[in-house]
Amino acid sequence: MLFPISNFLYALAAGGLALFGFNALVLTWRYYATHAQIVAPPAPEHWPTVTVQLPVFNERAVVERVIDAAAGLHYAAGRLSIQVLDDSTDDTSSLARARVAHHRAHGVDIVHHHRAQRPGHKAAALAEGLQLTDAEFVAVFDADFVPAQDFLQRVIPHFFDAQVAAVQTRWAHLNAEQSWLTRAQALALDGHFVVEQAARSRSALFFNFNGSGGVWRSAAIADAGGWQADTIAEDLDLSYRAQLRGWQLRYLPQVECGAEVPYSLAGFKRQQFRWAKGSVQCLRKHARAVAADGGSLWRKLQAGLHLAGYLSHPLLLVLLLASLPLALAGGYSGIALGVLGVAGFGPPVLCAAAQRALSARPWRRLAIFPALLLLQVGMQANNTRGVLEGLLGRNPRMFLRTPKSGAVGRQFSGGTPYALPLDWTTWAEIGLGAYALFAAAVAAQRAPGMLPFLLLLASGNLYTAACGLAEAWRQHRAASPPRSARWAGISAPDGTQP
Repeated sequence: MLFPISNFLYALAAGGLALFGFNALVLTWRYYATHAQIVAPPAPEHWPTVTVQLPVFNERAVVERVIDAAAGLHYAAGRLSIQVLDDSTDDTSSLARARVAHHRAHGVDIVHHHRAQRPGHKAAALAEGLQLTDAEFVAVFDADFVPAQDFLQRVIPHFFDAQVAAVQTRWAHLNAEQSWLTRAQALALDGHFVVEQAARSRSALFFNFNGSGGVWRSAAIADAGGWQADTIAEDLDLSYRAQLRGWQLRYLPQVECGAEVPYSLAGFKRQQFRWAKGSVQCLRKHARAVAADGGSLWRKLQAGLHLAGYLSHPLLLVLLLASLPLALAGGYSGIALGVLGVAGFGPPVLCAAAQRALSARPWRRLAIFPALLLLQVGMQANNTRGVLEGLLGRNPRMFLRTPKSGAVGRQFSGGTPYALPLDWTTWAEIGLGAYALFAAAVAAQRAPGMLPFLLLLASGNLYTAACGLAEAWRQHRAASPPRSARWAGISAPDGTQP
């Protein structure tokens, strides 16, 4: 009885993963098939009013930088205002107030709004800020972003079409060379922003505003129902609501907006958890509306794959758990692994296309792909948790922030007041890695064809767990006083005696 069930689950998971892998190849094909240079429209005769919104929560390392960048934007005199939407509970607020006062003294139209309580998190902060402005457009930059001075001058002309609700720009990476982890994240994000977003946009498919580094038409936000806090992916949610209302989104790959990627593995896992949970919440919220939309079946299928992208992680987990019973039974039956193997080329081909477009030496950047592959495999427990919480409606409004270091262009020591502790997913990764190793040992004797994939699953989980443990040890060392200080009775950083 166990073998037929395992065989079915294995085939189901393999088929689902193959679908996502093939779609990566399809999007890469669409990227090349629809390749066209976007011609910038002429500057408007009268520049519209714009409010720049800077949502901030406990970002002492980067808050002054983003305020300075916003204050330095070049735009028509008297047509630009800035809101610092500050929900912080630490000294970030005093830093932000001082920087706002500095720029106000120099003639910048900038205000600081602080909420003592933050119900609705970022979505509610943006919504409250929108009530305080009558600007025609709002630009949104998270605390770790650094827009170029000509950002608005390059983006606003693309709203000449009255049906354009939002314009998203391509994220660049301020700290891509900081570590192996930041290089791996940059490689994955480049695949999304260079290939996936461009292919979806140019093919008239549903795609999304990415939460930062873009501009919205205020009227479109209101028409789509405003910022809503019933998911933790308010950007994806508003994007789909606007498009379902007939609005268009535009993507500008030629306009960069610099940002930091998470400097720590714990921060990256938290970000991935939030994105996984939020996207599945949006899948639940919009699945029926997308199915009822008047667009083509192809457009609906692509929307489904877009919203369901993080389901690949629980599918990979099911594949792993079903492997041991199959190996004990002597292998799988009726599963075309050759098809799965071809689909597996989807992500690396997509990443290669992105780096070919961005760099004169793409192979140098692609050298980090093996680490990215192991890291993605090792996200099974973390991201499956996010998917399950999204599907089950657990903690629907719990928003976990991703801490930033501000350590651009240099190695980061790990000492930070925002350091995140190990969570239970690290121990789950160790358990899954051990399970995969045991299944691999069985497969070596009874089903050798399963061995390479099981070794990959074991390596990914154990590699991610080892990196997490090493990071936690470095943070512990950075937070501890030197041995000489401990012997001298000097207080530890938290004020206690060692």
